[in-house]
Amino acid sequence: MEVELLDIYSLEKSSLLSAIKCADFSEAAAVCLEANDHFKGVTMKVEGDFSCQFKLKWKAVSPRMKNSREDMAYTVESGAYCLAMLVVEKLTGLKVTRQSQKRTGFDYWLGDVGDLGMQNCARLEVSGILKGNLARINSRLKEKIKQTKKSDTLDLPAYVVIVEFSQPLIKIKKRC
Repeated sequence: MEVELLDIYSLEKSSLLSAIKCADFSEAAAVCLEANDHFKGVTMKVEGDFSCQFKLKWKAVSPRMKNSREDMAYTVESGAYCLAMLVVEKLTGLKVTRQSQKRTGFDYWLGDVGDLGMQNCARLEVSGILKGNLARINSRLKEKIKQTKKSDTLDLPAYVVIVEFSQPLIKIKKRC
């Protein structure tokens, strides 16, 4: 797949989540990218069950945005949701339809927006790493794959996505 432009502020159009939630996730992704000295146009690699690259686009981070994002653990988690949701939608056509409940083993439901049934649904589990190496990424991927097994009785595929901001890199594993 050739390099495709991915505007992180387009999340609102790519999900059924509220505009405010999407804006929060998008802003967090921008803060994480700029915290790693990346700027508009950086290429993000996707590896694992998918292999491609996306050129990222976002609005410059303002001092107010930085001041609102001192809790980097929360910021990394929120930013990872943004990039994972956008990339999974681009690669699979599945959009985020709603947040899952706690202790289900996954974060969000994916589906076809017009489909009312469960036949085209999937699970999305996301984890973010601000700065990490391949060993840490792979370790987190194993951990999150194991976590999704809690909800295997749903008999739906699960997409496990690890977002690493310093490279930037996304690793995706699909479990059926």
